[in-house]
Amino acid sequence: MAEAAQPNAELLEWPKKDKRRFLHAVYRVGDLDRTIKFYTEAFGMKLLRKRDVPEEKYANAFLGFGPETSNFVVELTYNYGVTSYDIGTGFGHFAIATPDVYKFVEHVRAKGGIITREPGPVSGGSTVIAFVKDPDGYIFEILERASTPEPLCQVMLRVGDLERSIKFYEKALGLKLVKKVDRPQYKYTLAMLGYAEEHETVVLELTYNYGVTEYTKGNAYAQVAIGTDDVYKSAEVVDIVTKELGGKITRQPGPIPGLNTKITSFLDPDGWKTVLVDNHDFLKELE
Repeated sequence: MAEAAQPNAELLEWPKKDKRRFLHAVYRVGDLDRTIKFYTEAFGMKLLRKRDVPEEKYANAFLGFGPETSNFVVELTYNYGVTSYDIGTGFGHFAIATPDVYKFVEHVRAKGGIITREPGPVSGGSTVIAFVKDPDGYIFEILERASTPEPLCQVMLRVGDLERSIKFYEKALGLKLVKKVDRPQYKYTLAMLGYAEEHETVVLELTYNYGVTEYTKGNAYAQVAIGTDDVYKSAEVVDIVTKELGGKITRQPGPIPGLNTKITSFLDPDGWKTVLVDNHDFLKELE
């Protein structure tokens, strides 16, 4: 038994040694051009690439604050003829960091954006935040940060067991717990996980609302994609972790037909999806 445990222990170290990076968040929108217009004009994102796949009846667009080779971006998917989606109760928000939240929000308002929380200091703190809604109903937290290499900086998802989720993402993906905050007065705890400190990277923000163990997923938000140097080894690790903590591999590692980019995908114990993408293949795809 000890012999079998040894290779496993070594394999479980792989995510920490691997070259990992958040690549993009994937979600569905009801009108691609409308969202591109809003993100570029109201948020100041750049349209990085766009492709139409008529034979499969969908189109997608990649937008962000910097090139895909170095920055986290959004991948918007438009399915022909589908104009709206159910966001569900589990997806929380994305976040954009900016030096001046007040100015950013005024600009969003001028471009027709809906402000769901006016700018002001966070409860019990001094950091200025606001919340705005895009045309499909996705919420973006706007948070104050003097400077950052990664303006698109958070994906917030709600989970039913925070300790289990933290353990899952640390072991399966090699993420580090960079911050944990319990707010008993508001009955929630949150954990930020990233590959570097919170102010210099993208974090996965997991929120646990006291006593709530299940959420609806809806059909709007799809997944996050993370780069890896070895999808096969990474999938082996995920397989071990899902056996211990829950979740499952939904796509065995291998190349995408026609594209040859190697990927693997899996669900966490709450059913949130992650896709791991071969770093080398991803850069080749961008070329």
